[in-house]
Amino acid sequence: MVRVEHVIDTWKGIRQDTIAAVEEFPAAELDFSCAPGVATFRETALHILHAGDGLTGLLLAGEENFASPERRARMKEHFRAVAPDAGPSEIAAGMRASIEERSAALAAQPPEFWSHIITRVDGRPVTRLEMLQFIKEHELTHRSQLFMAMRIKGLVPATTRRRKAMQAAQGKP
Repeated sequence: MVRVEHVIDTWKGIRQDTIAAVEEFPAAELDFSCAPGVATFRETALHILHAGDGLTGLLLAGEENFASPERRARMKEHFRAVAPDAGPSEIAAGMRASIEERSAALAAQPPEFWSHIITRVDGRPVTRLEMLQFIKEHELTHRSQLFMAMRIKGLVPATTRRRKAMQAAQGKP
C-alpha cells in the first residue's frame, strides 16, 4: 500500500532537486532550448511550477474531472504570480513556497479524501492519491528536461552529485 506521507515526502525531495537545477542554471541562459521547438529551460521550470500549483489546487478544491476541457482555465486560478520572464530566484522562491503550502494542505486531508475516485487528465479513473502520484511523476518528467539542459551546458545535477559523493564515501569509483 502506498502511503500519502510517502508520496508527499518524495515529491518534496523531487522539488528540492528541481529548485537546485533552477538556481544552478546560468541566469543568462534561461532561454536556452535543447532543440528547436522544445520549451526553454525557463518555460519548463515555469511549467513545473504552474502545473504543480494548478493540478494540486484543483485536487484540493474537489475537482472531479481533470479531463474536462475547462480544466486548463480553472487551473490558472491556482497559479502563483510569477512573471513569464522571471529569473532563477523568483522561480525558485515560487517553487519553495508552492511545495511547502501544497504539501501542508495535502497532508491535512483525511483518508477518505485520498480514496475518492476522480477522472485523470487522460480520462482514466484514479483515486486522488493516484492523481497526486501522477502530478509527482509529471514533475519528474520535466525535471529530466531541466537536467538534460544542465548536462548540455556542462553542469552536473544535484542527484548525480549526491550519488557520486555516496560512491566516493564507500570507496567506489
